Amino acid sequence: MCGIVGYVGDGQAAPFLLEGLTRLEYRGYDSAGIAVYDGEKIRIEKSVGRLSELKKKIEGNVPVGSTGIGHTRWATHGRPSDMNAHPHADCHGDFAVVHNGIIENYMTLKEDLIAKGHIFVSETDTEVLAHLLEEVYDGDFESSVRKVLSMVEGSYSLVFMSRRDPGMLICSKQDNPLVIGLGDGENFIASDIPAIINRTRRTYILSDGEIAVVKKDAIWVTNHAGEPITKKVFEVNWNAEAAEKGGYEHFMLKEIHEQPKAVRATLSSRLAKDDSAVVLDELKWNRGFLDSVNRIFIVACGTAYHAGLVGKYYIERMARIPVECDIASEFRYRAPIVDDHTLTIVISQSGETIDTLAALKEAKRLGSRTLAVTNVVGSSIARDADQVIYTWAGPEIAVASTKAYTTQLIVMLLIALYMAGIKETMPQKRIAELIRGAREIPTQIGKTLEDVDPIKTFAKQYGFNEDVFFIGRSLDYDVALEGALKLKEISYIHAEAYAAGELKHGTLALIVEGVPVIALATQKSVYEKTLSNIKEVKARDAVVIGIAAEGDTELKKYADHVIYVPEADEMLIPLLTVVPLQLLAYYAALTRGCDVDKPRNLAKSVTVE
Repeated sequence: MCGIVGYVGDGQAAPFLLEGLTRLEYRGYDSAGIAVYDGEKIRIEKSVGRLSELKKKIEGNVPVGSTGIGHTRWATHGRPSDMNAHPHADCHGDFAVVHNGIIENYMTLKEDLIAKGHIFVSETDTEVLAHLLEEVYDGDFESSVRKVLSMVEGSYSLVFMSRRDPGMLICSKQDNPLVIGLGDGENFIASDIPAIINRTRRTYILSDGEIAVVKKDAIWVTNHAGEPITKKVFEVNWNAEAAEKGGYEHFMLKEIHEQPKAVRATLSSRLAKDDSAVVLDELKWNRGFLDSVNRIFIVACGTAYHAGLVGKYYIERMARIPVECDIASEFRYRAPIVDDHTLTIVISQSGETIDTLAALKEAKRLGSRTLAVTNVVGSSIARDADQVIYTWAGPEIAVASTKAYTTQLIVMLLIALYMAGIKETMPQKRIAELIRGAREIPTQIGKTLEDVDPIKTFAKQYGFNEDVFFIGRSLDYDVALEGALKLKEISYIHAEAYAAGELKHGTLALIVEGVPVIALATQKSVYEKTLSNIKEVKARDAVVIGIAAEGDTELKKYADHVIYVPEADEMLIPLLTVVPLQLLAYYAALTRGCDVDKPRNLAKSVTVE
């Protein structure tokens, strides 16, 4: 969940480190720090809190030097504090290190190092690396780092610097992302491309187990055995403006409004011109392959998991293959029944979600075929899966995911329709009907975004309630889960989503006078049942905000307020109903004065279990 930057070159390191960390703030963090070699020593400056606190601390006394590393930390081992912030150094200040991930055997290593006289000043697992490097140092920085890496277990992105080799940085990764930016008389290291995009578009993307030695005018990459690896240059084809707010007050609002473009891009080139079929050249599946699949697992976390729930519905209804949807952090600990007749689909916006990556690896170990759905080209999950379908949402900066979710829904729809076409489990006429409907979704989302004043009003009216309930049936329930998550994430309102039919099994005890209930009622097959459930909560004097399709004249008889979305096929309408729920969460957060883009305790890319 952290940000890493590194610089070595002819220029000053500190300005780049601070600039790069600023561009990585979206990843979520609780402290920040930099280390710069000043010609005599490695000067480390760090501070708990926002990056602005670190900038204040060093204002007028910025470290001077042309080699440095920086970090924004999200606490895993030890509370947020100045002492626990990165970078960390050894006893004598000869080495400094920044780290994303977890060193699983750090306690064993730490106890051994303490026995040898090393003095630790933090509670972190990361500090072990600096002391371990000090302990094994043999006069050769590179070979000593190799020794360290051979002794540690866990997941990591690491950058080391040494006072004894001041013009050199050494980095490596395992399960966490790391890129090297190629400059002229200078080179850069970062955990994500936005940190370096203002300096270079030419990058090396490191793979697991690779070690890179980075100097201002040379870079060489090897494996753990020291064997050289030839890297291809990856040219970044998106611009710095893509990571800016574009005139919107927050990244989240910008990204909500980018959904028509994102969905349109994700559909692009994947629909036959005559609407007869879905075209997924990435897969090239055939009837024999799909007939051999007797079970599908969809595995993901958070918002991606909610997209997976909709995906389960799509695949079972359209392709008639049994699907289980699993939370990634639980999947590998429950001894899942997986074999070579299983297809495991993992969904992750970043492609670096550590729980999802671990589940993917476990599924592969058990013999499953694997497919990744992700937004980031070259990410760990994309590289590890047998096949990958990219959502083309573009960079998503806000912690609360919006356009990633809608593009994940579109991809799950495409996969289900693709399967149905191959297996002939749906009439061709119905497939074409859904494809035509999917083409209209970007325009319909745009229409949903045109009039947000009623949503602003509801947010102001009910934004200070401490409890909100969401109800729905069928696909409406799956979308309700995502709506509740959005509200919790950024407004800190206690929000719960329930299958509407479950109300009478206990939940009605929580419905009291004035409590807001967001009721989704767009699924025609269960519409009358949903109305009955709405009547139940109204009988307890709840305030009901209904979500309905245009043309619905019935819901307003029972709801206090109704938000309408364009009429669409009930299989496609989740792509529309989620939009007002995203906006409701956004404006509720504004009403409560919350930090929309950086909700407390959360991060964009979850790289620890």
